Amino acid sequence: MLYLFRKYAGLPLLNRSRRLARHFLAQTSRADEVQRDLLMSRIARHAESQFGRDHHFHEIRTPADFRRRVPIRAYDAMEPYIDRVRQGDLGALFGAGTKVLMFAMTSGTTNRPKTIPVTQESLNDYREGWTIWGIQAFDAHPQILARGLLPILQIASDWRESMTPSGIPCGAITGLTAHMQNPLIRLTYCMPAIASRIKDIESKYYVALRLSVFRNLGTTIAANPSTILAIARLGDREKATLIRDIADGTLNAKWDLPADVREALRRKVGRKHKKAARRLEAIVNQTGRLLPKDYWPNLCFLANWTGGTMGSYLRNYPEYFGDRPVRDVGLIASEGRMTIPIEDGTPAGVLDIRHHYFEFIPEDQADREAPETVEAHELIEGQRYFILPTTAGGLYRYQIHDLIRCVGFHGKAPVIEFLNKGAHFSSLTGEKLSEFQVVAAVSAAQRTLNLRIGSFLLLPSWGDPPHYNLLVEESDLVDRGIAEALAHEVEAELQRLNLEYENKRSTLRLGPIRIRRIPTGSWSDFQKRRLARSGGTVEQYKQPHLMPDLGALETFRLSDTAWTSLAD
Repeated sequence: MLYLFRKYAGLPLLNRSRRLARHFLAQTSRADEVQRDLLMSRIARHAESQFGRDHHFHEIRTPADFRRRVPIRAYDAMEPYIDRVRQGDLGALFGAGTKVLMFAMTSGTTNRPKTIPVTQESLNDYREGWTIWGIQAFDAHPQILARGLLPILQIASDWRESMTPSGIPCGAITGLTAHMQNPLIRLTYCMPAIASRIKDIESKYYVALRLSVFRNLGTTIAANPSTILAIARLGDREKATLIRDIADGTLNAKWDLPADVREALRRKVGRKHKKAARRLEAIVNQTGRLLPKDYWPNLCFLANWTGGTMGSYLRNYPEYFGDRPVRDVGLIASEGRMTIPIEDGTPAGVLDIRHHYFEFIPEDQADREAPETVEAHELIEGQRYFILPTTAGGLYRYQIHDLIRCVGFHGKAPVIEFLNKGAHFSSLTGEKLSEFQVVAAVSAAQRTLNLRIGSFLLLPSWGDPPHYNLLVEESDLVDRGIAEALAHEVEAELQRLNLEYENKRSTLRLGPIRIRRIPTGSWSDFQKRRLARSGGTVEQYKQPHLMPDLGALETFRLSDTAWTSLAD
């Protein structure tokens, strides 16, 4: 089958992908022209939409005109236009002939999920971005292409979770791309498209393992490294069931799968892999565990986010995957892809100038009512900005609240890295503590103490004085002395990273950090609660490490009271 793939689909596809990537990288040398041409094309394309008429698109001739005519908007301000599209009035946002394939649902700032229109053009942009990213990653690891293309494990969610009143599907764009893949390309993916309809998280992860653990896997692709770690940990925990299923050609009935999905998977799991089962048993007998570094010995690289708060998860990778390289998948959201990383080991990527028009708000202007913006080629290396995409999905000067840093340039296109969501700041007394600083402080403390924490969350509490609580699962922190050392190290690092925090602590306007242990499994429950409220998908889920919500602590059950307060 791999031979057929290579002969009839593989080589032509790889050649087309390489030409596309070369063209993209060549475009970076004239990024300013590419961006402005793209903007003017979008303006002309949708000038007759209601949004275009409301904002006088016919009078826009330059990016400066665009900035004068169209205000910066967050989702709530775009919602009236998007709601009309949901009702079937495509002309509210789009020019004639535009096809809306679905709405991508993602977490909103309120309890109501955001619904982002996915047009045929925006889907093409999304897929092209992945193609450019993929061929760059595969060519950097040529062993993955040695025999056509080694299998890929990627998780997708349902693109038809619900329907709008006009009959347009709402769900995850990952499910739509899986559904629309070329059948020959689909052969290289372990998970069939129908598996995107599995709702129960652990059941989906188990199916992923069941279909991949015996294969010579080339890479895993997920936005969040927590997804990849959760799959690896489930395989170790369920090793007996997994090995038995592989040997018997079964899929254990305890996993919660829709009946039609289980039936559709029957052929894929029905073959008995006795030899593979014996190999997995030998691994368990020798090591006592079942880990990816042993059952996927030829894994070429891992692909997921590495920037922002993701470092906390990446610290756990060596235990499960050894020294495998990691390639960042880029700054991607339901609104679109914003960067294309072209190297391993860095969260930074080249701005996707080919598919979206971008503006940037300098960080020091973020709180202004009408901040000035700069274009992509005008960024300054080392400076931080909020990114504003204008997309083929009907978003214009869209405030996505992502804080980025420019780390260099590829041609005239900036190379940027994601830092954090602007909403992930907390300031009880003017300290303006950022999630980026919290993650850096806890990571430094773990290195100093040779400690490994699966996840954590810093929450504020009012008091006299107010203070912050660092939540850690009890299985990650079993010794009170280590807990006190952790609090001390995090305190010291936060004061080093944030002068305002240091000032508030030294003047006793802020109390010391308090360690709060929560029962093992609390993070899983927390994820489920947040997804239930937001309507987002598992692969989009980002575990927060700082929340400014003063009531959030009350939603957690504490393991005990003995460790709830640590003195200076």
